[in-house]
Amino acid sequence: MTARGRVVAIDGVVREPDAAVVSVFDRGFLYGDAVFEVFRTYGGRPFALDEHLARLRRSAERVFIALPVDESTLRREVQVALDAANNEDSYVRIVVTRGSGPLSLDLDTATHPLRVLFVEPVVPPPRQAYVDGVALVSVRARRATDETAAAGAKVSNYLPNLLALREAKSRGAHEALVIDAHGRVVEGASSNVFIVAKGRVATPPESAGILPGITRAHVLAAAAALGIPAEERELPLEEVYGAGEVFITSSIRELLPVVRIDDRPIGAAVPGPIARALHRRFRDSVGLAGRPMPYE
Repeated sequence: MTARGRVVAIDGVVREPDAAVVSVFDRGFLYGDAVFEVFRTYGGRPFALDEHLARLRRSAERVFIALPVDESTLRREVQVALDAANNEDSYVRIVVTRGSGPLSLDLDTATHPLRVLFVEPVVPPPRQAYVDGVALVSVRARRATDETAAAGAKVSNYLPNLLALREAKSRGAHEALVIDAHGRVVEGASSNVFIVAKGRVATPPESAGILPGITRAHVLAAAAALGIPAEERELPLEEVYGAGEVFITSSIRELLPVVRIDDRPIGAAVPGPIARALHRRFRDSVGLAGRPMPYE
């Protein structure tokens, strides 16, 4: 098949992007009333697909959206869309909305949840970001699900995150570091956060209201495999400033070193050895052993 690059599937039907439309009465459009997942492929194969689909189901349950099909159907639809896109490697986003209904805040007025699957070529950060590391800025933000029963769900109501990212960009930073009302680091606006202090890795716990990242979990597994002590605990911003290393994780970035936060250097202000070791172990685990690292 000729490479098409970008495709969209709506309720399992693959469409050209320009022909992919949904109703203006869909609650995902009206209220951000939807959940989603993002993952990528390696060698054309979806990475950790079962884990992403399980998290999609958990997110949907927390906001009382009934997934319209089972996970085996979603797996088949993902493969059909990947085959249609025919990319060397792909970025994949699955969105499930509550569906369409009248202009009402009542959840029960919507029926028939809608699923939309986006596939396009994966575009990781530039090599130089891995070579030099990136800057973050701290932003106090309250996300849509904070201190609600939906905490930890990956919801489409992303406005607080978008505004945090806008502030980061306006200050010349790659990512926003979300700080809660008590001065603790929660996560990045679109990533999870780790520090390295005295040879130990630490990352905020799920109880802090983070999105439990799939890459985050695999990095913790990489630490265990390498014998690097790791723990999940609260991280005051001042402790993060003083860490020897900081890095962020996400599906597309994998593991990206942070060398500056709020114009303060982190450690020696260069990517650190533990971050490098964890990144290499992670890439080995996804089938890239022996392949150049993003910074090479």
